[in-house]
Amino acid sequence: MRHRVGTKKLKRDVGARKALLRGLTTSVILQERVITTVPKAKAVKPLVEHMITLAKRDTLHTRRQAAAFLDTPASVKKLFDTLGTRFGQRNGGYTRIVRIGPRKGDGAEQAMIELVGSELVKRAADRAKRKEERLKAQREGREHEEEEGE
Repeated sequence: MRHRVGTKKLKRDVGARKALLRGLTTSVILQERVITTVPKAKAVKPLVEHMITLAKRDTLHTRRQAAAFLDTPASVKKLFDTLGTRFGQRNGGYTRIVRIGPRKGDGAEQAMIELVGSELVKRAADRAKRKEERLKAQREGREHEEEEGE
């Protein structure tokens, strides 16, 4: 019987498994999208969700809890400054796992774990960048026309 057995072992001992999951959690928070195997993605999903829940509370105690788990100070800063406010009104479901297909080398099933809404943030940033480039091109075109008109 497997009553109250919480996590998968991922064919690693305790220290290696803890290090792997801490590293994956830190990477998901920093990069917002990580490609890994399906079992690793399923194992790291509750940890990422818990970190974002901590960030929504944003107290000194929760910051210290997150800092004790995450690898880098930059990930803690991003978690509390950016992600905590982004998911402030959302009750869970902060991550998404999308299956990609088999890996070329060993055929392991790959998945992408990403934060929900990260594609919207990236799309908005791309849209703003394109708009700025368009405005810059228009300004240069007007300046060029004015020079020819003189």
